[in-house]
Amino acid sequence: MRIALVFPPFFLQSLYNLPPLGLINLATVLNQAGHEVAVIDLVLAVRLKTLPLDSSIYGNSASMILREEPDLVAFSVQCATFPAVIRIAEILRKRKPGIRIVAGGHDVSFVDRRTLERFPWFDAVVRGEGEVTIRELANDYAAGGDGDDIDGVTRRRGAEVVRNPDRELIADLDRLPLPDYSLVPGLDVYRDACGIPRAVAILEAGRGCPHSCVYCSESAMWRRRSRTFPVPRIVREMRRLRDEFGAECFLLAYDQFTADRGFAGEFCRTVIEQGLDTTPWYCISRLDSMDLPLLRLMREAGCESMCYGVDSGSARTLAFIGKRIDHAILYQRVRETTDEGMVPTLSFVIGFPEEEREDIDQTLFLALRAGIQGNSNPLIQLPTVLPGTELHRRYHDRMVRGSDTYFSLGLEFDKGRRLEADTRLIESDPFVFSAFHNLPCAGLSLDELERIASWFPFMVNLYPKSFLLLALAIGKSPSELFAAFAAHATVGKKTAPALTPVDCREHLPGFVERVLDRERVVSWGHLPEVVLYESLAIDAGECTPGSSAPTADLCMLEEWFPVTSRSAMIREFRYNLPAIIADMKDGVFREQYPEEPTILVFLPRRNGLEVTEINGFGRDLLQLCDGSVSMAEITAELYRRYGTEMDSAVFSDECREAVASLMDMELLQWADNAPIQRKEVISC
Repeated sequence: MRIALVFPPFFLQSLYNLPPLGLINLATVLNQAGHEVAVIDLVLAVRLKTLPLDSSIYGNSASMILREEPDLVAFSVQCATFPAVIRIAEILRKRKPGIRIVAGGHDVSFVDRRTLERFPWFDAVVRGEGEVTIRELANDYAAGGDGDDIDGVTRRRGAEVVRNPDRELIADLDRLPLPDYSLVPGLDVYRDACGIPRAVAILEAGRGCPHSCVYCSESAMWRRRSRTFPVPRIVREMRRLRDEFGAECFLLAYDQFTADRGFAGEFCRTVIEQGLDTTPWYCISRLDSMDLPLLRLMREAGCESMCYGVDSGSARTLAFIGKRIDHAILYQRVRETTDEGMVPTLSFVIGFPEEEREDIDQTLFLALRAGIQGNSNPLIQLPTVLPGTELHRRYHDRMVRGSDTYFSLGLEFDKGRRLEADTRLIESDPFVFSAFHNLPCAGLSLDELERIASWFPFMVNLYPKSFLLLALAIGKSPSELFAAFAAHATVGKKTAPALTPVDCREHLPGFVERVLDRERVVSWGHLPEVVLYESLAIDAGECTPGSSAPTADLCMLEEWFPVTSRSAMIREFRYNLPAIIADMKDGVFREQYPEEPTILVFLPRRNGLEVTEINGFGRDLLQLCDGSVSMAEITAELYRRYGTEMDSAVFSDECREAVASLMDMELLQWADNAPIQRKEVISC
């Protein structure tokens, strides 16, 4: 039987698509069963511009599928792509009435009966884990059957829709064949089409989740069970994808990667032993299943980043979600993760039905405090109502069409807008297309929630310290204060108001000054300096550090013309900013600090920003090093300022040591006329 496995069209510029591992798994199994299989990735076709983004996209998609002359077409259905699957399937049925059309995936598995009742051009829905079910169904179709006795299938029997018994989950995942990536275009094709720096492959480490969060369909899909692939198999596949298919980075697909620390540790140690630790990878983790030793082992094994599902800062909301986690460990985990050189993604959800403004403000405070700990990637979302979840079961009759959430974008095929026919389809059945609908929130309107979800991450990334202190200084909630800032920063925009990182940098300092003046705040004298600190950090971060300059032979120091690194920024503060920031990281927010002048140097690094405290001597040395004055002249000037009570030879030695230290820190380099040696700094 000729089978087309289809990943439906989707386009969102901020997301890059990867080879569809789920379909690759199915195609591998079907190939081994003797079927001819084509994997048709219409998302990639959009990226390659072989499938134009216009109103004819569904007809053109059907034509691409029919060119494979399939007897069976099976679609992967995900949140945003459900309408596209229905529209393409209808066209296929009209153009080739005898073709078999099947759908599978998370969403359709839980609305299987309604899907077949409403859309008669589908023959069946494959529910849940699909490898065994699709193979048996394809074999049955090839023999002239209708899937009557295939577990895990919902099908038609005349005018009736029949739901066959559920299929048991695969007990031993190692029985599945390794996914055959030769069935899809090369990883480099995906990389180049999406404009990303590295070729990324999905590496499946396990399946399932034992938890029962109200918004997540993972635990329902996998029946609250968790299974892992054997570590030797995962590492063998990792090597194969790297050496044979050109994988330059891996995304580990398994929400519970660190839940079993023995499994995670074995994986990391095996990766290191096999010499695969030079290929970076990403994973998902829970805060309460991670500790510093495991973090360090993961970093050693090549882990570059991970996602922590934080969700909410409100104990009441966490109880509603069904998530038991101690947020006291959040700040520690974020700091530990960033200290190890990894950038965590922190996922927050706001706008659950029962949430009041206070609950949402607690989440925003939590996000700001997490942002203070170190460099992170905050993701704030509105709840997406997924079929199969407790949220869907309890609230599907209260849903409204208001704001498109993160999981309902990607079908904007009509000059950046959704096709009218898609909109009508979505609005016709909130139960089936729940991912495109919203739940009203008690505390804030959907418009307010959408603005926070879209724009507040900029504040968490750029000005977490300043914004949190301002909210404390004037006693205003973060959500209300942010609404005031957004209105201030977007006033006068000719197009629809939209906050950007540039707006934050341009307007936040003046906004803080205006608010403090208007509210007549007499304490918090250090707040303007915290704003200056974060502004300088942003400005320094815009500099791209070049390669380190060759170091010089310090034995001939006096003849050289030193120059301060062009990317370094030196600034004096009235307060001890490092001490204030250390307090903030520990959750201490004081109204007042004694004045304690401090000099800081901001220097961008390849893996982040480095801020170093220096004394007055170091400041003057760096400021004198403009490339036009020799080191002998600089030493003489510094001796006049600082060394009149010292022996000149001793003072010269101190200057030499200071230069060596500043060069080690890459704050100082030599002008083009310096006699250089390409070796480490030496002292004579």
